[in-house]
Amino acid sequence: MTLTATAKPGPPRPSAAPRPSAVRRTWRKLSPYAYVAPFFALFAAFGLFPLIYTAFVSLYRVELQTPGEMEWRGLGNYTALLGDEIFWTALRNTFTIGVLSTVPQLVMALGLAHLLNYRLRGRTFLRTAMLLPYATSVAAATLVFAQLFGRDFGLINYVLGLVGAGPVDWQTGTISSQIAVSTIVIWRWTGYNALIYLAGMQTIPSELYEAAEVDGASRWRQFFHVTLPGLRPTILFTVVVSTIGATQLFGEPLLFEGSISGGISHQYQTLGLYMYEQGWGYFHLGRAAAIAWVTFVLIVVLVGVNALIVRRRSRKEAAR
Repeated sequence: MTLTATAKPGPPRPSAAPRPSAVRRTWRKLSPYAYVAPFFALFAAFGLFPLIYTAFVSLYRVELQTPGEMEWRGLGNYTALLGDEIFWTALRNTFTIGVLSTVPQLVMALGLAHLLNYRLRGRTFLRTAMLLPYATSVAAATLVFAQLFGRDFGLINYVLGLVGAGPVDWQTGTISSQIAVSTIVIWRWTGYNALIYLAGMQTIPSELYEAAEVDGASRWRQFFHVTLPGLRPTILFTVVVSTIGATQLFGEPLLFEGSISGGISHQYQTLGLYMYEQGWGYFHLGRAAAIAWVTFVLIVVLVGVNALIVRRRSRKEAAR
């Protein structure tokens, strides 16, 4: 009788992981695009299409009463703007009000952020109070400031009378009306930019301040040699955003006196208000579309100039 040796069964081999199906592999590749598709769909519907359609309309003579009747003009709407004196006045006013509102606004915001960056009592309350003007509607803020800058019973003229100065007609004078409109913009946006600067200051390493203090640098020297260089990207961001906002300024000059012409002699009419006057005041939709595209090109040029200046300055400092 012969005995046959039986081999002992070895440990079970691990089964190979099931390969994902073709549908699942395809979904893994396309799912990132599916997640971001709603944003691009909304952007194409409410951003890209109006931009392209506005460029299309700017090449035609279109009236608001008869939008279906379009007469080809080519660049006629643009050449008509170049010969319109009111357009150049609106362009000059946009630049002037932009400078009067942007420069003091950012300087004041930088100073307020520098103060709030220190340990003060009630810092949380002060930071919250900074956003109250921004949270106020532009209509409410402008109507209140229109009363403050009133010629006969305004608080500003009353205070000027206390110091011996005569009353100022804030709504009729060119410089005075532009200063009044710029004051509204400064009041609404200074706190918002201050909080942005404050957030940027808190990202600067504290070791830099400690090293500067050890070297005997005062707070002013720390501000100019540590804070400002560390805030350079944040300052560039606020300058670009403020420039875009100043170019598109509309609500404040419209509600300051309630006139779409921006005063008796268009003394504070901006490009946004001029576009509204042409489109909804005179019903020239084609010319209004041309103004919109001129404003768009102006914004691109201003942003490009800001970026070019900052880039050249960065290169000079890096070469030192």
